[in-house]
Amino acid sequence: MLTLYVKTGCPFCHKVLAAGEELGISFEQKNIADDAVAAELIARGGKRQVPYLVDSEKSVEMYESDDIVAYLREHYAK
Repeated sequence: MLTLYVKTGCPFCHKVLAAGEELGISFEQKNIADDAVAAELIARGGKRQVPYLVDSEKSVEMYESDDIVAYLREHYAK
């Protein structure tokens, strides 16, 4: 399962979501506008930065939109 931590209006989040749409990937989106979600993100990754991808099937977690897009293209392109 792919989980993506996002923030409304974030252009970097939009970039990752657009790549996911292009690749036919759906994400469980968690918006850090919710303080509990923001705290969860900080507990997982150590900082309040989005986008943040969690790929629970491959035990991968990462920040940085360019890194996330490259990862998705490498592992999920059909």
